[in-house]
Amino acid sequence: GSYSASQGINCIREDVASYIERRDGGVPADPDNIYLTTGASDGIATILKILVSGGGKSRTGVMIPIPQYPLYSAVISELDAIQVNYYLDEENCWALDVNELRRSLNEAKAYCNPKVLCIINPGNPTGQVQNRKCIEDVIHFAWEEKLFLLADEVYQDNVYSEGCQFHSFKKILYEMGPEYYNNVELASFHSTSKGYMGECGYRGGYMEVINLHPEIKGQLVKLLSVRLCPPVSGQAAMDIVVNPPIPGEESYSQFIKEKESVLNNLAKKAKLTEDMFNKVPGIHCNTLQGAMYAFPRIFIPSKAIEEAKAHKMAPDMFYCMKLLEETGICVVPGSGFGQREGSYHFRMTILPPVEKLKILLEKVKDFHIKFLEKYA
Repeated sequence: GSYSASQGINCIREDVASYIERRDGGVPADPDNIYLTTGASDGIATILKILVSGGGKSRTGVMIPIPQYPLYSAVISELDAIQVNYYLDEENCWALDVNELRRSLNEAKAYCNPKVLCIINPGNPTGQVQNRKCIEDVIHFAWEEKLFLLADEVYQDNVYSEGCQFHSFKKILYEMGPEYYNNVELASFHSTSKGYMGECGYRGGYMEVINLHPEIKGQLVKLLSVRLCPPVSGQAAMDIVVNPPIPGEESYSQFIKEKESVLNNLAKKAKLTEDMFNKVPGIHCNTLQGAMYAFPRIFIPSKAIEEAKAHKMAPDMFYCMKLLEETGICVVPGSGFGQREGSYHFRMTILPPVEKLKILLEKVKDFHIKFLEKYA
């Protein structure tokens, strides 16, 4: 029941460092750069807290993907920082385009000081997995523009599409050579909540922060000390995530069986969701390469848009409320995550069991067809 060290229990940080080294094919990880956190959210908020400064045009700008996980916009707003949007390319399976990053950065320089670039890989809510070339381009861009990189990698175990592979930003940064590896500031995050373990309630996670100036590092530790320590049970859960059974151990075969069952099931449900949505007129769903959500684009007729305005609602919110009222299915409107003007989406989890998911998708299909007929 006692508090642990503010940075987290030392032997667990050592296990996290060993896990990162194994994951990244031997790229060294220093336990002193590992900070155990109350889930990844806590780590992201803490890092942003030490990065935000200035006022007026010198106020820190934080570049985030659109669509985004709303934690980012909420923390940016709470810290009174400036949100700088860059758009993912929906036509190209939600790919990240460096030209779009450059456009976003250059426009933002007129009203703030963009210092931070956030990447979510695999994506939430969009489910894309960034390829190696894309990550190299992003790192080069961050190096060139002296941006602090935040790599939200909590879905790193959830990759389903053939030909897709998770590459950590840390590993690619190291492989790009010392000019990059010794200079680009990077914080990467993982969690107990989002992979095959899914122990959400334990609130455990870690961040690895590299190339932080020693004085800033001292301030980070001080900031973490204010909240005493992350929950010790969550730290223990994180230790289990990074330190699973190994070949030869008694529980290894059962562990592998359960892990593969969870991930294969998610892959099956990702394909099922994508295929079923793409059979519905007025719905388009990109390939769900990873994570655990679908973010399909929906066509909303102009008559429905007018009715939504009369109710003072965003059109996709109006659609989602109608879906909830008529089917009992709760999805989140795309406007909650951000989307290009004039486009509409919703986010739906793929977690229900396969048989339930089939029923759910059929109900969405029937609802959508009736909705189009009603407002045609």
